[in-house]
Amino acid sequence: MEIKKAEFIASAAIPSQYPKSGMPELVLLGRSNVGKSSFVNTIANNRKLAFIGSKPGKTRTINFYLINERFYIVDLPGYGYAKVSMQEKDRWSESIETYLNSRIDNIAGAFMLLDIRHKPSEYDKLMWQWLRYYGVSTGFVAMKADKLNKSEVQEHLDMIKKEMEIPQGTAIILFSALTKQGKNDALMAIKEALEGYDGFKV
Repeated sequence: MEIKKAEFIASAAIPSQYPKSGMPELVLLGRSNVGKSSFVNTIANNRKLAFIGSKPGKTRTINFYLINERFYIVDLPGYGYAKVSMQEKDRWSESIETYLNSRIDNIAGAFMLLDIRHKPSEYDKLMWQWLRYYGVSTGFVAMKADKLNKSEVQEHLDMIKKEMEIPQGTAIILFSALTKQGKNDALMAIKEALEGYDGFKV
C-alpha cells in the first residue's frame, strides 16, 4: 500500500466537530511522547503533516487525517503524562471513550503504539481492555526500536506481550521514525485492517 495524499482535516474536542463522513477510520492510541505524530508523518512521507510538540501531554484533541481521500487516520489524545492534573487525565479518558462510543461503526481498526524500552503502563492496559470491549481489531507497534540493540529486542517484545496479555501469535511491528524501520509493515497492516472493513477495497 502507498500513501499518495495525506491532509490534516480536523482537530476535534467534541463529537459535533468530527468530520461528517462514512469513511473508515483507523485509530492510533498511545501514551504521551510515544511518537504517534512521528508515526503518522513517517508513513505519510510528510514531516509536517502531524505537529510534534516540544513537550509531551499537549495534544488534548482528536486529530483527523484524510488519507488518499478514502479513509482517516485518527490520532487520539496521548494519555498518562505524569505532569498533568488528574482532572485533565479524566478529561482525556472521557474524550477517548466518547470517540469510541460515537464512531464505533466507522472504526476499521486500531493500532496501539508502545515504547519498546518500557513496560506498558496501566493506561496502556486500560486502552487495550477498551478496544477488546468494543470489539475493535487491534494491531501493536513497538516504537523507538532503534533505541535497543538486537539482543535486547526480543526480550522487550516478550515483556510487552506478557504485560499486555497479547494473544499468542499476534505480531508486533518494530518501528522507528528515525530509521524508517517497520514503515512497510505498518502500511501492510493498515491495508489489511481496511480490507476487513465492510467490503472496503484498498
